[in-house]
Amino acid sequence: MNKRLILIILLITFISGSWAAGNNFRFAWLTDTHVGSTTGADDLRASVDDINNMDDIDFVILSGDISELDIDGNLDTAKMILDRLEIPYYIIPGNHDTKWSASGHTKFKKLWGSDKFNFEHKGIRFIGIHQGPLMKMGAGYIPPEDLRWVDSVLVHLEDPDQPIFFVTHYGIDSSVSNWFRLLDFIKRYNTQAILHGHGHNNRVFNYEDITGVMGRSNLRAGAEQGGYTIAEIAADSIRFFERITGKETLPNWFAAAMKTRVYSVESAVYERLDFSVNQQYSQVREIWRVNTNYAITASPAVHKNRVFTANSGGNIQAFSCKDGKSLWKYWAGAAVFSTPVAANGSIVFGSVDSNIYCLNDKNGFLLWKFHTGAAIVACPAIEKNIVYIGGSDGIFRALSLKTGSLIWEFRGVTGFVETRPLITPRAVIFGAWDGNLYSLDKKTGVLNWKWADGRPGVLYSPAACWPVATMKYIYVVAPDRFLSCIDLETGKSVWRTNDHMVRETIGISEDGSRVYARCMQDSVIALAADLEIPQIVWKVSAEYGYDIDPSMPVEEDGVVFFGTNDGFIFALSAETGVVLWKHRIDVGLINTVVPLSKDRVVVTTMDGIVALLEHRK
Repeated sequence: MNKRLILIILLITFISGSWAAGNNFRFAWLTDTHVGSTTGADDLRASVDDINNMDDIDFVILSGDISELDIDGNLDTAKMILDRLEIPYYIIPGNHDTKWSASGHTKFKKLWGSDKFNFEHKGIRFIGIHQGPLMKMGAGYIPPEDLRWVDSVLVHLEDPDQPIFFVTHYGIDSSVSNWFRLLDFIKRYNTQAILHGHGHNNRVFNYEDITGVMGRSNLRAGAEQGGYTIAEIAADSIRFFERITGKETLPNWFAAAMKTRVYSVESAVYERLDFSVNQQYSQVREIWRVNTNYAITASPAVHKNRVFTANSGGNIQAFSCKDGKSLWKYWAGAAVFSTPVAANGSIVFGSVDSNIYCLNDKNGFLLWKFHTGAAIVACPAIEKNIVYIGGSDGIFRALSLKTGSLIWEFRGVTGFVETRPLITPRAVIFGAWDGNLYSLDKKTGVLNWKWADGRPGVLYSPAACWPVATMKYIYVVAPDRFLSCIDLETGKSVWRTNDHMVRETIGISEDGSRVYARCMQDSVIALAADLEIPQIVWKVSAEYGYDIDPSMPVEEDGVVFFGTNDGFIFALSAETGVVLWKHRIDVGLINTVVPLSKDRVVVTTMDGIVALLEHRK
């Protein structure tokens, strides 16, 4: 081999093996800016000004919770502040941006073009992906469509050994329902670390031998200034420094080696998910199961032996209740988080494209659509050929089921609506993300009363639960952990209790004698209805652990059904609360189930699964 060829080989080896020699760089990492909170916008402005005054920062990464909630222009404000940066920035949303979202998670993507990123800088690749949860309280969750995107990015890397940093909002652990699916992808590549926020503090984790680094929140949190992280990548290491905005950079608080990592998922056994409960309750069978390949945050609708579902891909699908065969599919053009409702040959739902749709339930043909001023993430209700539905534009509407024409509208809602309204003989009852529960006259839409007796603060609104009522009282639960009984006619509180650590899941017995609530830790309670003081009928530990999935308890033929955040469906005796059976169908959140009888139930999951379960004696 001649000397010239040897020199070329040595040069190539030096360049590829020592990518960072002479290519050291620093970047700023901001997370949990919470614009819309007390100091969020001011703290972000200060950080942007601080970064602009530096001459050694190459780019900025933001790892979620950009806003306190996606309402009232919070994301617009964040965008205006961030666009003042004089260097590139890359951004993903966090759970505050995706769960409490008046736009149905469309505003973020409209402002920044995507809710993900993938770029290379001086030989290092950075991949950012959000983990929801989409529109539902619960653990973080990576939608199937986003997992497919990650897989496609990794498969098409020009250099499979390229050093990679993943940027997420949550860590890659049980705080995310399907954490292992992402981890199993990235362990096959040269992943240096996972950078994430959510915890608001500087911490280091081990995610199955991959380093996890949590960065501090940008918020000042009682201090004089906020702060952020500066990361410095060199040939052999990455170091993390805490920057006190406009003041000083503290000594590095963590360093990790930069090296080629070779992982093999098959070479190590890690604890995954336990489905052994399905052997314990072997009499429960899945009659059929369909994977839609998109996240489902909506409960199914069942009508005339057909099951209707909606998903984040914008698809409304009809399946045979008998065998799960696909009957038809309609594409709304944008995500549908709204639980559809079927009546009189029609299926009605809302979409984040700002339209309310009505389809023929036999063939999926469009009958009409009604355009509104903002995304629709609320669930409709139908009674006597009238559709009742809230919106994100501050308007609650009553529409003709036959024509889609407006019957009346109420313009006094100051927060977005996601719940399904309760229809009583004289009123329409619903909560909104403005702290209020509303009662409107069913015929005219005129406000009867507005209740706001809960803990102050938008995040404590009775907005996610589906209210239930007897002839005298309305019952709601909210994130303030109170169960409230409200007079139906006056809107005055009859009683409120926080003895049971409830959150957003409530139901009522078929005969109206019991109110059910699922607690945040293990227990389900039944209270006697129509009493002026709370009185427990039964309280049972169902042993589902900590769970905040807003899956409402639903009774059918003396059995109470509900789902959990991690894929379990429970069946309890309505009389005693005793667990009759449970079954794990998936790893993700179960939406409010639709029982067909005491032994059959239709379920949908955040992971895109639609299924029919049957309990066989």
